[in-house]
Amino acid sequence: MNIAVVLYTSDLRLHDHPPLRAALSSCDQVVPLFVRDRAVEAAGFAPPNRLAFLADCLADLDAALRDRGGRLVLRSGDAVAEVCALVQETDADEVHMAAGVSGYAQAREERLRTALEARGRRLYVHDTVVTAVAPGAVLPAGSGSDHFAVFTPYLRHWSALPLRPVAAAPRAVRVPAGIGSEEPPRRSATAGVSPGLARGGEREARRLLTGWLRSGIARYEDTRDDLAADATSRLSPHLHFGTLSPTEAVHRARAAGGPGAEAFVRQLCWRDFHHQVLAARPGAATRDYRGRQDRWRTGPAAEEEVRAWQDGRTGYPVVDAAMRQLRHEGWMPGRARLLAASFLTKTLYVDWRTGARHFLDLLVDGDLANNQLNWQWVAGTGTDTRPNRVLNPVRQGLRFDPDGAYVHRWVPELAGLPAPRVHEPWRLPTPERARYDYPEPLCGLADGLERLRRGRPGAVS
Repeated sequence: MNIAVVLYTSDLRLHDHPPLRAALSSCDQVVPLFVRDRAVEAAGFAPPNRLAFLADCLADLDAALRDRGGRLVLRSGDAVAEVCALVQETDADEVHMAAGVSGYAQAREERLRTALEARGRRLYVHDTVVTAVAPGAVLPAGSGSDHFAVFTPYLRHWSALPLRPVAAAPRAVRVPAGIGSEEPPRRSATAGVSPGLARGGEREARRLLTGWLRSGIARYEDTRDDLAADATSRLSPHLHFGTLSPTEAVHRARAAGGPGAEAFVRQLCWRDFHHQVLAARPGAATRDYRGRQDRWRTGPAAEEEVRAWQDGRTGYPVVDAAMRQLRHEGWMPGRARLLAASFLTKTLYVDWRTGARHFLDLLVDGDLANNQLNWQWVAGTGTDTRPNRVLNPVRQGLRFDPDGAYVHRWVPELAGLPAPRVHEPWRLPTPERARYDYPEPLCGLADGLERLRRGRPGAVS
């Protein structure tokens, strides 16, 4: 009787799971394995919000496997060592896993392949599990480049590429008896979790996707940037943990049709775009993709401003609302992320890595590809062809929170202050201003733009 190990990483689901389907097709029994990689945790990539969401995902995956006669095996330690130990323990013939894009994931894959080959075993890596289109599947014609550096041509090629069919969840999963497993982690045992953190797991992901396609996607094109409307899908944590297949999401959105579906698919393409950039340039997780000779501000004053930004006390209401939502939910909509990132990098002129690290510490959907490269896009060091773009928080607030509802929700100090004044409370007469317990702006917008001009010659507002 032959046995396969399926190593789960960022693909915690049963529906549309090519590694699991391939293992079930080639072997009589399968061992679904998840390893809590201590190296990942030691590097700071397992903060409380993601650990709590992960606990939900693992519990749900284990329950789904048990419904099909199987179970999830949990181990802790070095992923390569744990897989090899399990292969030895079960005399497994092969290992299946999803391809990753970070430098660490690529190195782990090579280490595992080498270790298994030394034992006479094979590693099968499946490349359309975490993304809808594999990194490197489409390349710029005639350029010799190993990835697309500009989104629009990537979108054109990505959209023309046929996607693989969606695979159904297996009806049965036979797991060998007697394999030791650790107790699954529990959300309740994780300290420091954001009070409004969403629930994880494949069942929750599929419920959200069905509801989104039924009642949300049709208006997405018109309302996705409306901060108060909460009109985005909230599927990003599930895409990050792989409780939802991006391939299935694209197929189902296209089937729904309409401008909203097209806009949503475009966002899924952005996700694939960033993954293919990071796969080709792993160093972009910590280094400028395109250096701009920035002279980022440092020192006590900048550090104090960063702390105020983190706490939602910058004095700019829409920025503070975004940062408070992040702390409460471990999530915020895309427009709020852009505003917060632009304020830190373009107005305060602080290194994008500082903001990216803070986001990774709190975001439940934070991963290197999307988080780091979106920060670089805003900071002007990434793939953006307009590196000097600056988002004015007052104008953005007036445009995307015209009634002030988003600010009122997250900045209760300004409750009762109507729009448009709620976006510029410092313009109130002094006696009226004194009634609101809200900080003065960290700096004037003109001062912030002057900082940018001094740091990056030739920048424009």
